[in-house]
Amino acid sequence: MRKLLLGLAAASIAVSPASAALKTGAMAPDFTTTGAVGGKEFKLHLAEQLKKGPVVLYFFPKAFTSGCTAEAHAFSEAIGDFKKAHAQVIGMSADNIATLKDFSVKECRSAFPVATATPETQKAYDVAWAAHPGITTRTSYVIDRKGKVVMVHDDLDFSKHVAKTLAAVKALK
Repeated sequence: MRKLLLGLAAASIAVSPASAALKTGAMAPDFTTTGAVGGKEFKLHLAEQLKKGPVVLYFFPKAFTSGCTAEAHAFSEAIGDFKKAHAQVIGMSADNIATLKDFSVKECRSAFPVATATPETQKAYDVAWAAHPGITTRTSYVIDRKGKVVMVHDDLDFSKHVAKTLAAVKALK
């Protein structure tokens, strides 16, 4: 029985992403990358986005997979609530810009931008999934206007990311 439990524990570690390195209170690393919204490509610079208000930066593993599609739909359905709270939602993955342009229209419903998480950005936010090279973990950060991380949710289950990030944004004064 002990061997079975140890084997199950080892297996769960092997398939689970590492915990997010950025902790609440840390300064969010700035980055510039290529993004898309409504199928149109643009340069995304985090510092510029923060001038508009808090940012929900959510990393997702792979465009057009079932969980990532459901998460994008959930964020698009809640985008009005995020806007009422003066927050922006930005999805990030290691997918290329051509894929993200298509994903931004079909699954994000042109409601918010998605952008390429470069290897440098993945490292800075500790979202590179070691067990699956070229894929990010599912980690959401809420970053206040000053660039401080005020909430982190690191869970492969997409179902709580929208509710948790929206609650954190609403709690900002």
